[in-house]
Amino acid sequence: MSTAKSPADELTVVGCGTAVPEGDRAASCYWVSAEDARVLFDCGPGAVQTLARLGLPWGGLTDLVISHFHADHVGALPGLFFAFRHGLETPRERPLTVWGPTGTAHFLERLAHAYGEFVLDPGFPLRIEELTPGKPRALPAGPRLEAHKTPHTDESVAWRLDGTTSSFGYSGDTGPSSALGPFMNGVTALVCECSLDDAQASDNHLSPARVAAVASVARPGLLIVTHVYPHFRLSRDVARLVAEAGYTGETCLAREGLRVTLTNR
Repeated sequence: MSTAKSPADELTVVGCGTAVPEGDRAASCYWVSAEDARVLFDCGPGAVQTLARLGLPWGGLTDLVISHFHADHVGALPGLFFAFRHGLETPRERPLTVWGPTGTAHFLERLAHAYGEFVLDPGFPLRIEELTPGKPRALPAGPRLEAHKTPHTDESVAWRLDGTTSSFGYSGDTGPSSALGPFMNGVTALVCECSLDDAQASDNHLSPARVAAVASVARPGLLIVTHVYPHFRLSRDVARLVAEAGYTGETCLAREGLRVTLTNR
């Protein structure tokens, strides 16, 4: 049986910023194509326009995955659903599945109360699935999605997506966790937050040494460092700091439009 990768198995960085507005990057948002699935991980401010600028087929999104409810990760959701309702040249019929941690349904209900019923009724069927950590589920289009609880907010989770010939890991926002590395073991690409320098890191974010500890256990094909606050990113070589902290694998800094082939090693 052939194991050649599908040309669709790819990650595109849509947004890799933080709560600080920057002209060259939207906040957290990542597009993954795997098999027949088109999956968006988080949708922070600026993400909807960036999807269009990068030429990504946002109207054909099959799954939306939410890591937690902070505004820099979900702030563009009302605009996305408004675009679904009023911005599609050809109305869609295919359902969209929203995956998230416990509380996702209530969160979307509150958005609908604030912005309008289009959030829950974008013009096609909307399914909401709250995924319990440790209980993976298959997406309607095939790949398997699994959540892992992270120490950031009450609801926050990291995500892992496994297709037939591809795998992807996304830390979301997280503090130090000895279980995160094993959860991400062997993914082709790991998008991992590295918000602040080691001397400034708080209990609910990662720093170079903490990222190195996670990645040394996970051993991804490629470590993509993201969610780096600008005062840190613009003054230090963050990828080099991760290497100096002991991680020897391939590492790069996330940037808007970065495309990475997702194929298992």
